[in-house]
Amino acid sequence: MSSYVCRLCPRNCGTQRTATDNTGYCGMPSTPMAARAALHFGEEPCISGSRGSGTVFFSGCSLGCVYCQNDRISHNNHGKPITVERLADVFRELEAAGAHNINLVNPTHYAVPICKALSLYKPAIPIVYNSGGYEKAETLRMLEGLVDVYLPDCKYVDSTLSSALSDAPDYFEYASLAIQEMVRQTGPMVLDEDGIAKRGTMVRHLVLPGHTKNSIEVLNWLATLKDSIWVSLMFQYTPWGDVSAHKELTRALTRRECEKVWQHMDRLGIVNGYVQDRESTGTFMIPDFDFTGL
Repeated sequence: MSSYVCRLCPRNCGTQRTATDNTGYCGMPSTPMAARAALHFGEEPCISGSRGSGTVFFSGCSLGCVYCQNDRISHNNHGKPITVERLADVFRELEAAGAHNINLVNPTHYAVPICKALSLYKPAIPIVYNSGGYEKAETLRMLEGLVDVYLPDCKYVDSTLSSALSDAPDYFEYASLAIQEMVRQTGPMVLDEDGIAKRGTMVRHLVLPGHTKNSIEVLNWLATLKDSIWVSLMFQYTPWGDVSAHKELTRALTRRECEKVWQHMDRLGIVNGYVQDRESTGTFMIPDFDFTGL
């Protein structure tokens, strides 16, 4: 993969990414690095289906979430470099294995090689862009016509909270525009005859302990798009990493917190999407990042 000056994400580092080096925020080279490519059954039903989602877990991240359960690959440089040609072959192999879709997890900083890989081989199954929501609309426009389903997070409205927990005071400024761009590209959610997403945008929100006010603000904003998006409300938060500076994050959600946010979602009339069981908490949903499929 050739070198280029990177301004793909809102960090706008402007650093020279080479095949082996990057001094920017994510620390990832121009060559894609990934930690796993396999059928995955831990996504929403319209993504995982019965045969699994063909999921590629990329290394590195443009966010600094202190509670990230995938921090081994997002923050600790765990990954295997793969060529663009190999990435295209991975797509082909996952499709042949019966995957309902190709699910690109944390792809933001690899938008350039992903576009090149999809130009080499575009699977006949949907391409899912699964991100933290911290995106530039300009970068998303590079992907128009290549991505079928967008699966972003909308983590915060509160800039003080997004700064403290994800090192991104401008998170909502960018995420709100990005989600609107995703909706423009995909239109409303469309499912196939088996209930699998063919096209559309589904926005995830992970409720954090002690921060239901932020969740309510996020849902208030998502409600303005409720006719165009699906919403996945997630209660799976599990204490992870060094959250000692944020005492509220050292525990799981209470039943009262879950009910408060769920009831608000119901009052807003957000009916398309999913509400996760509170019992989904735990580390069992974290896959082995053992380079399977790479």
